[in-house]
Amino acid sequence: MIALFGFGKTNQALLELLNANSQKCGVFDDAFTEMRYDERGNFFAPSAEYCNQDFKLQIPTPAIPPHHCLIKNATHIVSEYDYILSQNDLQIWISGTNGKTTTTEMLEWILKDLGGIAGGNIGIPLATLKQQKPKIWILETSSFSLHYTKKVYPKVYLLLPLSQDHLSWHKDYKSYVEAKLSPLQRMDSSCSAIISQEFANMQSVKRFQGKLLTYSNSQDLAKLCGFDIRNIPFSEPFLLDALMALSGAKLLLNQDFTQKLQSYKIGLHKIEEFQDKKGRVWVDDSKGTNADATIWALRKYKNQKIFLILGGDDKEADLTPLFEELKQYDVEIFGIGSNAQKLARLSEEYALPYSLCEFLSKAVEEIHKKHTKQSVALLSPAAASLDQFKSYKHRGEEFKQNVLNLS
Repeated sequence: MIALFGFGKTNQALLELLNANSQKCGVFDDAFTEMRYDERGNFFAPSAEYCNQDFKLQIPTPAIPPHHCLIKNATHIVSEYDYILSQNDLQIWISGTNGKTTTTEMLEWILKDLGGIAGGNIGIPLATLKQQKPKIWILETSSFSLHYTKKVYPKVYLLLPLSQDHLSWHKDYKSYVEAKLSPLQRMDSSCSAIISQEFANMQSVKRFQGKLLTYSNSQDLAKLCGFDIRNIPFSEPFLLDALMALSGAKLLLNQDFTQKLQSYKIGLHKIEEFQDKKGRVWVDDSKGTNADATIWALRKYKNQKIFLILGGDDKEADLTPLFEELKQYDVEIFGIGSNAQKLARLSEEYALPYSLCEFLSKAVEEIHKKHTKQSVALLSPAAASLDQFKSYKHRGEEFKQNVLNLS
């Protein structure tokens, strides 16, 4: 019997796959309050009732951190990547702090006619993806999955820039970086990787056996991979995402897909502008879940008055770089979520105008009183959403609805 740790979307799909292969499972989750069985012979129990002696291996959902009791008591942990993927699968993995979802979506767009299907952290679990039998696995790969994966590796690995994120899970930035670079330790001489120049001197990078490209910025990467930026219809931060996608596809298949990318449209909740009934500009950047992403969004509106909604679960990240950036702007901050008091302290320290709103609807109401056609109202929280919302998409949708309901 196999133990599944956590019962989110990833392990729900994995349970279906295992049952289809006549494999019964024990599922453990903090949300369960008592043990129960289903008609297929699986049982579901609270995390505290886990006993490792009954299971030949344990597969954690990526969100469960290493310090969780389930992980501490496990003896044969296997990641979903190691369990499901084969080295015979043609794989390209995309990771980083910001931009990995857009890069993954761009890659799927340009490779879909060749059998490329995206999954992993982007939405389709690997267990579901396996049933679709992709010719090219395009996997948005989180630091959580990378931490637990010890065997399989991609043909091409794309690592977008890193900044402080998920520190409550990894405990420190060094561990976060190590997880992001870990695939390089397994990749062989037939593989390729693109990483930021700042990590070029790390031992795990120096030991990499394959083709390594290191970049400092978009212009640098375009030159390295032979692309003319004038032919790419995106500005920053999406320009770097586009170049990573094109470069990854070129390394994987030795083809230039610039023309194919011309018809790609940026997704929802990513610096997405819309207008209210009075013609004022509001920007949904709910996907801006860390300080670096918010800094990129701010730069687009540097010459305007900005009403900025910040806040949520910042996962103990250092927000000082964001506030150093904010000193350069004509900005008023409206704080929401679980770190609203932390934002209040930082705003006072940096002498920035701040309103403690706690909830998104209140922030929209307060901005409504001041917003004009010359200013911009920006939701770019620099924090995750789960303290108050189901997801960043839910947060973005609520933001839009609140704005459109204004009179």
